[in-house]
Amino acid sequence: MKAAILAAGEGTRLRPFTFTRPKHLLPIVGKPLLQHTIESLKKIGVNEIIAVIGYKEEMIRDYFQDGSKFGVKIEYINQKVIEGTAAAIKLVQNFINDDAFLLQYGDVLVPPESYPPLIKKYKEKKPSAILSVREVDDPSKFGVIDPDGDNVKRIVEKPKPGTETSKLVNAGIYIFTPDIFDAIDETKKSKRGEYEITDSIQILIDRKKQILKYELPSWWKDIGLPWNLLEANQLLLPNLKYENNGTIEDNVHINGDIGVGEGTIIKSGVYIEGPVLIGKKCVIGPNCYLRSYTVLEDDVRIGHACEIKGSLVMSGTRIPHLSYIGDSIIGSNVNLGAGTITANLRMDHRTIKATIKKEKIDTKKRKLGAIVGDNAQSGIGVTLMPGVIVGKNSAIAANMNVTHDVPSDTFVSPKQELIHKEWKIKKE
Repeated sequence: MKAAILAAGEGTRLRPFTFTRPKHLLPIVGKPLLQHTIESLKKIGVNEIIAVIGYKEEMIRDYFQDGSKFGVKIEYINQKVIEGTAAAIKLVQNFINDDAFLLQYGDVLVPPESYPPLIKKYKEKKPSAILSVREVDDPSKFGVIDPDGDNVKRIVEKPKPGTETSKLVNAGIYIFTPDIFDAIDETKKSKRGEYEITDSIQILIDRKKQILKYELPSWWKDIGLPWNLLEANQLLLPNLKYENNGTIEDNVHINGDIGVGEGTIIKSGVYIEGPVLIGKKCVIGPNCYLRSYTVLEDDVRIGHACEIKGSLVMSGTRIPHLSYIGDSIIGSNVNLGAGTITANLRMDHRTIKATIKKEKIDTKKRKLGAIVGDNAQSGIGVTLMPGVIVGKNSAIAANMNVTHDVPSDTFVSPKQELIHKEWKIKKE
């Protein structure tokens, strides 16, 4: 069976990180999101993949190339105009020919064991399509499935809150037969101005085609917001196979599982509580504290008296001394001045809100630190309040308490007045 992956979207809700990369290359436990999917498909015998790409497509092509280093054959097609999921799927018709195929959204992550039962169900039942589904607390943000036993009798894309007929939602992994292409041809634009694959599926349902649901047996993560990267790390870190390929000096204390990449040095006095994953060519310490569910990518420097807790620190970043980074996402090539602190807990212990595309969103998290874009800098003594987003290429002057988001390509500094008074030292 061949597979198609939709990876053309811009990922604007994942700003500031998608200013500099497509969302499908965002790192999760040391690998791009899309690589996890490709490796999972390889494990179930899928050897031919077509990726529908668009935004920053050259970065995806450069990383995966023809797929041979991942043991698969990858072809690419460019979605020049983003007009919805149905329009994207239509582009793969010539690649698929007349066979059933697996289709997955490129920003969806599931464990490898989720796929074999899906394939088995298709081979046994031979329906027109199978939709993977998952129960969620707030289904209004997804395509909502109205089931009839094992069948899907109705699907509604992002219904108004309170009008949902179930908590089962479309999880973005399907098996389709070529029937779907005829339905796409008859699909009209939705109110959002897009050709929705959920509308195409509804056409098949109305034609009395058999559409089955497949309830995912394990976890499912939709990577749509920055803090979803932390959640994905938390899901994957406990089950990794860890290796130590670096240098660990004397007087380093390790409690739990850790992975250390080639060329990394962990200096004396470092205390690590796993699971923790450290990339290649990093320098950690001396005398710092890495707490569980922390991921440091390649070429990261963590210096004296720093504490990193439950955070993702991307490649090339420097956190040299006297800093606390908690429950935060720090982009690539960031430089944090001495004493930079990320606050990650409100004093009233309420959940933390963050602003995404000018909308205030409740993250549902009691602990969340800062979200810092690539190439940002902070001066000494900077404090970032919970949920603050710092854009790419921005700089924050010394001794600031940052309570609001900092736009990209911006320098921010405080207004302060120096008061001069006569001063005489009293001698005893």
